[in-house]
Amino acid sequence: MPGRGETMRGQQPYFREHLLYINGEWVPQTDGEVMEDRNPADGSVMAMVHMGGRQDAEKALAAAYAARGKWAATAPDVRERILLRAANEMEARAEGLTQLMIAESGSARYKAWGEVMGSAGILRVAAGECRRLHGEVLQPGGAGQMSMAVRSPLGVVLGITPFNYPMILAIKKLAYALAAGNTFILKPSPLTPATGLAIAGVFEAAGLPSGVLNVVPGRSEVIGDMLVDDPRVRMVTFTGSSAVGRSIAVRAARDLKKVAMELGGKNPLIVLKDFDPVQAADIAAYGAFCHQGQVCMATSRIIVEGDGYQPFCDALVCRAEGLKVGDPREEDTIIGPLIQPEKWKFIDGQIEDALSKGAKLLTGGRHEGPWYWPTVLADVTPEMRIFHEETFGPVTSVMRAKDPEEALALCNDNEYGLSAALLTHNLELAWSMGLRMEAGMVHINDTTFLSGTTAPSGGVKFSGFGREGGRYSMEDFTELKWLTMQVGPKKMPF
Repeated sequence: MPGRGETMRGQQPYFREHLLYINGEWVPQTDGEVMEDRNPADGSVMAMVHMGGRQDAEKALAAAYAARGKWAATAPDVRERILLRAANEMEARAEGLTQLMIAESGSARYKAWGEVMGSAGILRVAAGECRRLHGEVLQPGGAGQMSMAVRSPLGVVLGITPFNYPMILAIKKLAYALAAGNTFILKPSPLTPATGLAIAGVFEAAGLPSGVLNVVPGRSEVIGDMLVDDPRVRMVTFTGSSAVGRSIAVRAARDLKKVAMELGGKNPLIVLKDFDPVQAADIAAYGAFCHQGQVCMATSRIIVEGDGYQPFCDALVCRAEGLKVGDPREEDTIIGPLIQPEKWKFIDGQIEDALSKGAKLLTGGRHEGPWYWPTVLADVTPEMRIFHEETFGPVTSVMRAKDPEEALALCNDNEYGLSAALLTHNLELAWSMGLRMEAGMVHINDTTFLSGTTAPSGGVKFSGFGREGGRYSMEDFTELKWLTMQVGPKKMPF
């Protein structure tokens, strides 16, 4: 990993000044600030980014609101072509975008490249959805009546996205919103503003009309509440913490706005005794340690049945200790830096609490600068903070269950319900348990960290509501309207 005096700046194709993207133009901030965007690995300044103020947010709102009618009336095949060009443009810029996310968010190369390619794939799926947005012909209520259920765009959609997957989570929102005929304001995380602005560059090159997409990084306390509160915004789509999500939902409810939320998770993986412990450890390690565990779908609670407990723990420790911690630019690095170096204090606090209540530290539990080593805790119980609280670091907890029913009870003993997984070769039992696992996404014989471009991604309980992916996104980004036409004379009651 880089030493204290070593800089990654020479590797930055995006080391420059980033302006706001409003109404099809790159403009400096008006009443915000110009912020140093720092590389979490070495602290070097990788870019200077304009952060919007209230006047900038107002300009974005005005542009999106003015553009909404023309974009909604744009033919589906035109919207489709723009999204396909954006996908091609993203692939053409793949190396630069990969380097940007390595530098800005501490992503390991495999993760950053996969995020770019995954984003291009989502754009192509969204392009196809432009032509598949359909309604329904209804049974007429009387003679001479035509009756239909049709889907219409909402208008202006606000997307607020996190730092951990700053490209693909933004694309999942804005691609389908645009496909459905909405205009969009993107407020990327203040920790990854350059990635959000790079997305604007992709759509500018693809020929998206002015005002349809506006990207305004800014501090939440400065522009976040203002954007959520503005009556011109008709939907807020947010990915982030449950606490912030609840606050946004309350504010949006004042104007009866539509909201979609993918929030926190404390995702369980159940390993039943018939499943190979080495294979289970491979699945668990990927889910727990990908992107340093800074993933809402990370495998953070592992519930192992009976005699499989110790062999699984041994195999997981072996996998964790074999993961390279280091410079995210290097091809074989798996564990890069935490994007917030001070996060180690919170992680240490969770671990210390668990150890004081009887947990065992099997490996890890140490940090060096922004790097935190993959950590496995055993004998974790519901009395410990780490059983219930999100960690957002490379830490996973293993606990015992005497049988499948106890494993299921531990699985559901949490306020979150984002993703869950179950490993067993007993398919009848898998189906029965899968139906009873309290999560928006349940995966049999796979990781909790699983996504699909056309699948309905989202959570239950404190993990949110609404679904992203394919036609499910199109339903979220439209409203259903009953449309009738009387084609012949109709006699009124009076």
